[in-house]
Amino acid sequence: MPSTIRAAVCRSFGAPLAVETLTLRDPGPSEIEVTLEAVAICHSDISYLEGAWGGTLPAVYGHEAAGRVTALGPGVAKVAVGDRVLVTLIRSCGTCAACASGKPVYCTGKEERAPKLTDASGVPVHAAMECGAFAEKVVVDQSQIALLGEAIVPQSACLLACGVPTGVGAVVNTARVRPGDSVVVIGAGGVGLNTVQGARIAGAARIVAMDLEPSKLEDARGFGATDTILATDDKPWARLMEITGGTLADHVFVTVGAIPAYDVALRLIAPGGTAYAVGMPHSGALSAYEPVIIAALGQGLRGTKMGDVVLSRDIPWMVDLYGQGRLKLDELVSRQWAFDQINEAIANTNAGQARRNVLVFTETQG
Repeated sequence: MPSTIRAAVCRSFGAPLAVETLTLRDPGPSEIEVTLEAVAICHSDISYLEGAWGGTLPAVYGHEAAGRVTALGPGVAKVAVGDRVLVTLIRSCGTCAACASGKPVYCTGKEERAPKLTDASGVPVHAAMECGAFAEKVVVDQSQIALLGEAIVPQSACLLACGVPTGVGAVVNTARVRPGDSVVVIGAGGVGLNTVQGARIAGAARIVAMDLEPSKLEDARGFGATDTILATDDKPWARLMEITGGTLADHVFVTVGAIPAYDVALRLIAPGGTAYAVGMPHSGALSAYEPVIIAALGQGLRGTKMGDVVLSRDIPWMVDLYGQGRLKLDELVSRQWAFDQINEAIANTNAGQARRNVLVFTETQG
């Protein structure tokens, strides 16, 4: 039978969310119902809530979640009721050209599904980003989950759904950083810290973090940064030259959606190096660069979505790294909040000091 759940609904861009009672339909073919234990607040959620990228309203956002499987639709075989899983926005068909090439984040074969949520008036409520995880339960395609096991607490495990694979994956999957490479990470927030630790895991020789906040640069050192540059420096490329012995960086990752960060990124790349667009500015925001420099120095500029993650390949590896103490998860959680505190948690995230704020559906807030 359909479930009655509480969910945080966006009915107007830029307005506070309202916790409402909604109806969640049963899982259909290849779908899974997950009762959530924790969901993190990602800056992508906030950008959508603010109307930065448009979208359908009313909607329930949230896409970085973990919980337990509570119901299975027809044809589901990869998990069982009771399993702890992460829930992510990566829904893939498994058969299109992108999926067959090992790039499920760019899947083009997704079919339309019946609306999952309706409000008290029977009006459909959009489950945004294929998830709608600012809610007590979700129904998602079986391609959107990965088994977590019991070793990681939910408030840490949920970060494996987006922030961790986005940062770590940008390094190991997209950029394929090799031992001895030099790396710059612009932005030392949640995704930036994961990019830093991805570079550490990959064996980068120099990992240089840049941010506006000195406290965040100290955070970055704790995750593996070898050097730091304050982003207010008039000539950060000159400082980088000192750090790298005049060679600049093989890889520059822009992990914040700030245009000044994109404007400076290409100044930091060594000949033959590449800048990677990880953080997502608002639609319509523009950056400027000189194409002749890129051509003359053989530089590259490319995007990376969700760290080009393949859930079945990368999540077990990351869970194992966590168990070995080589991947920091617990340290990424700034604070746990009760679900009803969602608007306060969003405001705190917007203030720019949090690594990751996490909403928990238990009595363990604090």
